[in-house]
Parts: sequence; structure tokens; C-alpha cells
Amino acid sequence: MRGIVSPKLTDFLKQANATLALARENNIQPSPELARENLNKLGALMTESVPLAYVRDSGWQLEDREIPARIYSPSPDQALPVILHFHGGGHMCGSIALYDPICRHLAAKANCVVISVDYRLAPEYPYPAGVDDCEYALSHYSELLTEVKHTDSVTIIGDSAGGAICSSLSMRSLSKPELKIERQILIYPSVDYTMSSASIESNGTGFLLEATRVRWYFEHYFHDKIRDETYIRQASPLFGPISDKLPKTLIFTAGCDPLRDEGIAYGKALSQAGVAVEHHQFDGMIHAYMLLHDLVTEECQTTYQQIARFMANR
Repeated sequence: MRGIVSPKLTDFLKQANATLALARENNIQPSPELARENLNKLGALMTESVPLAYVRDSGWQLEDREIPARIYSPSPDQALPVILHFHGGGHMCGSIALYDPICRHLAAKANCVVISVDYRLAPEYPYPAGVDDCEYALSHYSELLTEVKHTDSVTIIGDSAGGAICSSLSMRSLSKPELKIERQILIYPSVDYTMSSASIESNGTGFLLEATRVRWYFEHYFHDKIRDETYIRQASPLFGPISDKLPKTLIFTAGCDPLRDEGIAYGKALSQAGVAVEHHQFDGMIHAYMLLHDLVTEECQTTYQQIARFMANR
């Protein structure tokens, strides 16, 4: 079923669709650089920056690479739960800088320490490089918190591709018990790389994220392995091993998102396996609505409030 978009987004989508049509008319081909530039433009719609007592850039220095991170705490002298944040962007775009307003809101609203991770991106670093970076962050997060008090409770959160990373790490935790994840929070997550859900077609045009762009992202993420159906299915958390050992889960979906149905299906699969799942859908919203804070402030604030309640319900 095709979603019905909120009037709050009508003008934004009209402009976005006109820009897309013009690019097609002028035969402007997509590129990673252009995709990154376009996503970064959404930062202009997140003008509310929450002041916090502690914000510091940090990271992990490995032998072959550095994994940058930014740490946020509303009260560094208070032992607070930790949230590891993995940004969205099709595994190709996004950054600590773009998601800074979101991480500030998370830290303030949920009263948590937030560590935002700048994992490696495709196509320069294809799957599973980004997931590997985030697994390292999950295993070594406490090394960065020498100036911040915290509890041993770790929640992972991500939107879109970040949600894919979260659910992939949860899947890995079934065979790697040393990966301790108390909770996962998935915001319009990408969990089906086969693109087999019905909403890929019903919501695949006109709502900012288009099905053709999703496929393009995946082609760059998996390179030649995109043609290996078995490999792609095994990489998809929706079709991976699911058991009651997976962490308690909070899922947000958007009614006008091509990824809507796979997020719903993942939540149902977890619930059927015995995992505690909470699901909220914003029917009039599109993919990436959290990056459109100034246009849909109420929906974003409600999302933060629901995350805070989920974190407080221990």
C-alpha cells in the first residue's frame, strides 16, 4: 500500500522531485561525491543544536586505520548508560558532523552517553568494512570514556544503513557472545538487501528515497557480490539467524518509506522468536525524516521521547 505523505512535507518533496527530474533530463549521473553532497544539504534543516556539558572528538587508532568518534554526555560526572550511534546514508554517505544535532538530542532526551562512530563508507570500503568498524567500536567503546562516567549498559542505535549495521551486529552477537548488546534501536532500518518487500515498489518513487537509488547504493556497497543472491540474502538481517537471544528492540518505520515493510517484517520476526519488540510507525513520514527536523519537529521530538522511555524502562 502506498503511503499518504504529511502536508508538512509536500513542498519539500515537490522541490526534491523537481530537482530529481531535472537531473534526469540533463543526464546527470549519480556519483558517491554527489550523493554525499546532497545528503549533507539536509543539515540546513536541523538548526536546533542542544548544548551539552561534555562533547569531545575522539576515536580508535588501529594499525591500519583510525575510526573517528564523537562523545556526548549531558552529565559527565554521572554514571549513565551508553548509546553507540551509527549514522545512516546508504552505507555511502553521512558523518559525525551531519548527525551532530541528532546525537545531541539523543544524549539530552535519553540522559545517556552517546558515542557517534564514523565507520568506513562504500564504495571505497565495501561490505563488511563498515560493520567491522562498528563491531570494533562496540567491543572497545569504554576505552574512549576515560573522562566520562558510565554504566556497563550498551545500546546500539542507527537509522537506515545505521539500522542495518545495528541489526547486523545483533546477528553477529548470536555467534560472538562477547558482543554485549542490551538493546537495539532501529530507525527506518534497512534489513533486506534483496529488496523483496512490497513497499519497495509501492513507495519506490516520489518520496525522496527511490527504489532505483536503494539498488544503486547496494551495488556500490556489495560490488560484484551484489549478483550473488545467496550472499546478499545471508547479509540481510531479516533473513539471518533470529532467536530470543537477540537484544530487546525498538523500531521506527515511516509510512511513505520504501523500506517500511522490511522494518515491520523484522520486528514481527523478532517478536515471533520471543524478543521483546516495540514498534512505532509515523504514517505521514518519509525515509530520513529525522534529518528534516525543522519541517517535522513534532514527529522528531516524539521519536526522541519514545527512545527516552525505551531507555528508561529497564
